[in-house]
Amino acid sequence: MTRDDAVLAFERHATSKISKAEDLSAIGTLGFRGEALASIASVARVELVTHTEDAAAGTRVAIEGGRMRDVKDAPHPRGTTIAVRDLFFNTPARRKFLRSEATETYHLTNLVTHYALAHPEIAFTLTNNGRETLRVAPAKDLRERAYQVFGAQFLDSLLEVNNAVSEPTETSFSLPQIAKVQGFVSAPRERRTSRDAQFLFVNGRFVRDRLIGRALSEGYRSILPHGVYPVALLFIEVPLEEVDVNVHPAKTEVRFRRAAAVADTVRESVRSALTSAGYAATTEIRESPSTAIAEEVGEDVNESHHVKGIPDRAIHSGREIFALKPQPQQEPIGFGVATATQLDSFTDEGPPILVTRVSASPTTLSDESEIKSEELRSAIQFPRETGEAKAFPDLPPLDSALRFVREGAVESLSSNIRPLGQLDESFIIATDDEGLLLIDQHVAHERVLFDKYRTLEASRRAESQQMLIPETFDLTPAQTTAFDAVAEELESYGFELMRLSGRTVAIKSTPADLPASEARNVLAEVLDTVDAEKRGATRANLRDEIAASLACHAAIKVNLPLAPEKMRWLIDRLLMTSSPTTCPHGRPVILRLATQDILKGFHRI
Repeated sequence: MTRDDAVLAFERHATSKISKAEDLSAIGTLGFRGEALASIASVARVELVTHTEDAAAGTRVAIEGGRMRDVKDAPHPRGTTIAVRDLFFNTPARRKFLRSEATETYHLTNLVTHYALAHPEIAFTLTNNGRETLRVAPAKDLRERAYQVFGAQFLDSLLEVNNAVSEPTETSFSLPQIAKVQGFVSAPRERRTSRDAQFLFVNGRFVRDRLIGRALSEGYRSILPHGVYPVALLFIEVPLEEVDVNVHPAKTEVRFRRAAAVADTVRESVRSALTSAGYAATTEIRESPSTAIAEEVGEDVNESHHVKGIPDRAIHSGREIFALKPQPQQEPIGFGVATATQLDSFTDEGPPILVTRVSASPTTLSDESEIKSEELRSAIQFPRETGEAKAFPDLPPLDSALRFVREGAVESLSSNIRPLGQLDESFIIATDDEGLLLIDQHVAHERVLFDKYRTLEASRRAESQQMLIPETFDLTPAQTTAFDAVAEELESYGFELMRLSGRTVAIKSTPADLPASEARNVLAEVLDTVDAEKRGATRANLRDEIAASLACHAAIKVNLPLAPEKMRWLIDRLLMTSSPTTCPHGRPVILRLATQDILKGFHRI
């Protein structure tokens, strides 16, 4: 900048990007009011040094607490450098509310990381107390910049998302997209228990938007279990007039004019990337099953009306009762079925209701009187009950027992809990003296392991398993800041970690109950979710967070069949824990449906 511009830049609103009222509805810059530099200069000691290419000398401007102290020539290469020191030196009341040095460093590291990801063409260097935390050279694209920031291992687990070049599929809309979605999402094996590893940008601005987060999770529907989240690095571009960025002081939240359309675009883009990689089905039925099935069999059933000897009522009955899905290389088959009463009382009088094959040359029935009852019974073929075909009409709506279900109380549990089986291979159905119990097997085992880890850590007897080949793990800049604070606690739980050059860590040993394949995920989750505020908390809270993460990853998963002995063992161990009714994250473990409530539901009392 020239000297006049350098001095003028510290005036409030001098750098505003708004020249007319209409500009407020089409904001494309990170800031637009022109108050940031003036605001920081009013509460800190700020020095700006700048030099244009054709100027004989550079310009140095010094401001303290909003007052200009000095303007003079200074040597400087082409460009501008701004130094901020002694933040809130003149407002001690505000300075008191600053977090610890580690916490503020964590936030600054995250901020620089976001800007580095949003602008691959710019080089960034972040140095903290003489240690270089981040250094990235200009990159040709987002993939190269992601490699610079997160490392090769992170990049290997990513799938590219780009709805601008994706081919239309049966699961995507054919209408023009309202948003352009580019970036990367993780394969299902790379997942987290929080959204901290999701980097979302709207028109180059980092945001924490619930709408986009939900749309991203919806793209992984039926692929990831409930409670876990994918890693994502997504850039969404929408017309400037379609988004309002001025709804939050930090501008980390935005509002879309057509929110549903943006959510659909994000979901379909992510789903398309998963489909291309083979993690999702290539087709899915959008219609209700009854409508789709009726359309599939409608034409074939109508064609069978000209078959002689079959009453129309039988044809219509078959269409209403059966849902037929045509198979490859097989002619469609139409069914008509006699009722049990008609079947038992069959005589030679009157035309029977038969199953006939519909073909190009319709088959007519010969003399029905020659067909014996036994032959008729063997000739009738009943369709198999499958997901696409129903042998009976749907049941009417049933009363829900939801109002009777409640969380199990500790004082109501007894040792006489008997497992009966599993529901969806995820929940243990059991009974005790008071009624039915439904136990979430994952969080139940999570509670058992949590208490075990805390007991071993307190006694300093953590059990470890040595890895045959140490696994290396590339930390992000923010994780590097967190690692030094939690490394000692991780080792107390059985991890053996070695800091290598740069931001690389080697995992040499893991806790005994933790599968080796989950070691990287646990370490990443602990460094991500044990955020700045928690790192500044007591050591006991920090240990609880680590134990909860370890227990979550080591616990048995949903959709896992359990033998009766295993269910019995899990229930017995659960009853011995410190809090058998809640998991370490606060979710309920046991739901109860008491016998009294069952009797009330059936109006017996």
